[in-house]
Amino acid sequence: MALRGIPSPRITTSAAENFARGGPYLQVFRFGNIKAATNNFSSANKLGEGGFGPIYKGKLPGGQEIAVKRLSASSSQGLEEFQNEVTLTARLQHVNLVRVLGYCTEKEKKMLIYKYMPNKSLDLYLFDPMRRNMLDWEKRVHIIDGVTQGLLYLQEYANITVIHRDLKASNILLDDVMNPKISDFGMARLFRKDAYEANTDRIVGTYGYVPPEYVTKDIYTMKYDVYSFGVLLLQIISGKRNTCYYGPHENLNLLEYAYDLWNDERGTEFIDPSLDDSSSPCKIMRCMQIALLCVQENSGDRPSMLEVFTMLKNDSMAASSHKRPAFSVKADKNTGSPSASQQEICSFNDPQISELEPQ
Repeated sequence: MALRGIPSPRITTSAAENFARGGPYLQVFRFGNIKAATNNFSSANKLGEGGFGPIYKGKLPGGQEIAVKRLSASSSQGLEEFQNEVTLTARLQHVNLVRVLGYCTEKEKKMLIYKYMPNKSLDLYLFDPMRRNMLDWEKRVHIIDGVTQGLLYLQEYANITVIHRDLKASNILLDDVMNPKISDFGMARLFRKDAYEANTDRIVGTYGYVPPEYVTKDIYTMKYDVYSFGVLLLQIISGKRNTCYYGPHENLNLLEYAYDLWNDERGTEFIDPSLDDSSSPCKIMRCMQIALLCVQENSGDRPSMLEVFTMLKNDSMAASSHKRPAFSVKADKNTGSPSASQQEICSFNDPQISELEPQ
């Protein structure tokens, strides 16, 4: 994978270790200590499993709770993702990014150790009929603001510019007071600020969150995460998955459904019905408008994260009009033609894309 004029590093595990040791934040853990902390990686301590491998809850001798992501022997992409997270997280520190405490590579075991997030991930609340009631509009605004701040840091204010490439509800973790933390940097890539786009030799990401230029042209830009953020914002507003179909005939994906309701001045029908009358419909509609701008087919039509942040904070700031969103098969009322990108990229299992095939 390469930026224009800059080859992407193909580092060895030892190189990743050496880099991380030079960083001020990552600790090298002993395998025996992690084994004891997780009660020998017991099934009772297992939190879940992703493409990287299983994740376990643990407790260190001092009482600190941790989450241990262990590279599975059967993982085809895990080693590269492990190297990526070690090198990047050693250099990234922000209140809205999950804190990586360290790693372990002893006895050929490869593990990443994180600060434990007791409220787990956003998707467990948004898409659960009962838990979604715990997310009133005030909490959702707090989560939106935190995710925006985290992305703004990655793109504008960190000492390196990072494209996350896998922003989704399950990668937004929540601490004990529901502060959002962007997690999982295994697919992230450095990006040169003066570059408009970069090429990739392997398509990765999650169905439903990947922008069209990445799927069709194998390129990614600073607007990649903006698109994913737009999808996530629509989900936070509606409590709806982007893996289902909606509308009277259940033939519209989430983006099309939102766009049609907005165009018909029925945007309030898109709002999660679990939100009570104390919610601010005007503010929600403002967020819906911004989300639709973020999921435009042409990356140049999407706002930057800095513009997104400004629009969210300043209701009086004018927002440009938006066209039918990407991955739409319906004709746009403004152009009379359907979206050029008509691949269906939704799946009920939220799989990741690799070589244009679900894993």
